[in-house]
Amino acid sequence: MKLATYRASVEASARLGIIAGDQIIDCEALGAALGEDFPATMLDLIDLGPAGLAVVQQALDEVDGDWPIGIAVPLSNVRLLAPIPRPRKNIFGIGLNYVEHVAESAKTLDTSRELPDKPVVFTKPPTAVIGPGDAIQHNAAMTQQLDWEVELAVIIGSTACRVAADNAMAHVFGYSVMVDVSARDNRRAGQWIFSKGQDTYAPFGPVIVTADEIDDPHDLTLWLNVNGVEKQRSNTRHLLFDIPTLIADISTGMTLEPGDIIATGTPEGVGAGRDPQEWMWPGDVIECGVDGIGTLRNPVVAIGPVGQR
Repeated sequence: MKLATYRASVEASARLGIIAGDQIIDCEALGAALGEDFPATMLDLIDLGPAGLAVVQQALDEVDGDWPIGIAVPLSNVRLLAPIPRPRKNIFGIGLNYVEHVAESAKTLDTSRELPDKPVVFTKPPTAVIGPGDAIQHNAAMTQQLDWEVELAVIIGSTACRVAADNAMAHVFGYSVMVDVSARDNRRAGQWIFSKGQDTYAPFGPVIVTADEIDDPHDLTLWLNVNGVEKQRSNTRHLLFDIPTLIADISTGMTLEPGDIIATGTPEGVGAGRDPQEWMWPGDVIECGVDGIGTLRNPVVAIGPVGQR
């Protein structure tokens, strides 16, 4: 199932939708048409667990494209938002999780040349999240080194506390795309959250694909273009720490809860690793995607210093 959060008009509230071809099906309205109480938001659906997802899937199978009047809208007529517009908690980011990225980072970012022996975890606050088409903010007074990182995002579907890697995948609700925007010149004494957690630094979307739709999350091509020029292309098979390992490691000390997001790390090709280095500037357009999930497109815009917009 491909799930999206959308707005049918500027004034409308955010709604949970199901992608069906070139249409989006309103989840709550589908339930109402069938005499059922279906969730209206992505987090509400995730909270229902596998049983809730199964009920929605059963309804889709029963209707089989013969949509009740008023619940299906052309995708071209709606605006897609971030699938979870405001996560409940910080996003878990993973640094240095592709071998080639470890090497390129060591050249220019003062990180170790040695492969990490445990996942390198940082966080991005919920306020960093933006959706498809939203602008990545560039404040020239704050950064001259705004960088891109395309990543596979994992959405947690059930509580995971000190889980074993062998059981970790049972806690995955689905997958999406995220850009880990990074102001390389905003690291503070080795701490990354200000570099990576500023407003708009987590483009997210365009959809969440449920785990059952992805045959192997460790064999997905991911890529990123800047102004139509390819900068990153790799495959999740090259993850240094795979998804079960990440879930097991994080959950040893921090309980993962439904709706939590793990951005699994980026491959080589970031701007900081290029010779000469390249950065994002106002007017640039970032396009990226992960096979089987979709494409995320975001412009870069200038904002003023503190006290100005």
